[in-house]
Amino acid sequence: MTVTDTSRDRATRPRLAPGDGRLIAIFLAISFVLAWLFALPLWFGEGLASPWFMVVAVATMMTPAIAALIVVFFVERPARKARALGLTPFRPLGRFIAYCALGIFVPIALVLVALPIGAILGVYPADFVNFSAFREVLDAQLAAAGGGEVPIPVGVIIALQLAMLPLTAFINLIPALGEELGWRGWLLPKLLPLGTLPAILISGVIWGLWHAPLILLGYNYPDAPGWLGLSAMVAMCIVIGAVFGWLRIRSASVWPAALAHAAFNGAAGSFLLFAMAGEQIDTAQATVLGWSGWIVPVFLVVILIVTGQFRPARPAAEQTAGLSDAAAQPLADTATKARS
Repeated sequence: MTVTDTSRDRATRPRLAPGDGRLIAIFLAISFVLAWLFALPLWFGEGLASPWFMVVAVATMMTPAIAALIVVFFVERPARKARALGLTPFRPLGRFIAYCALGIFVPIALVLVALPIGAILGVYPADFVNFSAFREVLDAQLAAAGGGEVPIPVGVIIALQLAMLPLTAFINLIPALGEELGWRGWLLPKLLPLGTLPAILISGVIWGLWHAPLILLGYNYPDAPGWLGLSAMVAMCIVIGAVFGWLRIRSASVWPAALAHAAFNGAAGSFLLFAMAGEQIDTAQATVLGWSGWIVPVFLVVILIVTGQFRPARPAAEQTAGLSDAAAQPLADTATKARS
């Protein structure tokens, strides 16, 4: 190998754009420090039982957006700030709407399909016929309200609950955007020069570890030791984050990923509708939070990789317009090679 060959290898080696390493470090420092600061009242108080838990949780969800806005407006200061965050453009409109729709329905499907798979594998105690756990909850609520009977069949109530899930994508959109503006809106494009798969893996690990202040208190994995809960959260964030990343890359917009995150959060509690009364649910194994729930998402991601769905949709000029300047050129190069 000649000196020229070595220089060429170094020049073509995947690397971050100049200065982006510093920007990413600042972004991560702000995101993680704020997340821990906001969670401190729970750690020194009543933990997840605190009456302020929901306020703290929503405030924590906003920390990646705060970090991204600080970096974009006061440190990086690109010419097109909204585009650097993935907030614009919305064209071509048809494709934008299509990926927003996928962002709503794909996560809901992934959450729901995890339940029968978990039941088949024996890790999710399901009652898909009598809905006994949900019926117990309804009976307790009616008893607290003074008695009476459920006015309509429980199956109808569950069907209505499921029909309402797409609406939760819009109800939860603002707090979900608080995370996605940072993770997929700004960070993922910054990491893309390293390669799509490394970028998704790294961003997923970061996203999972950022949840530590709440996960270590028992959030999402109440029956698992802290190390296992956090490990499971990181793994789940890598898998689900890959789906959100696909939406971000293909649409060149943060909005489909934000809708996906919001829909995912809204549907995550659906496992309570189909559980068997009196049985403990180990979320490290069951539901979309546990390993049995990652089977279908992993299969989906593999299909997306094999079919080239992590490349920006053509024309490249339109797709890369929605990404930061540092990430735009590598994606444009990928699209160009795909056409040749």
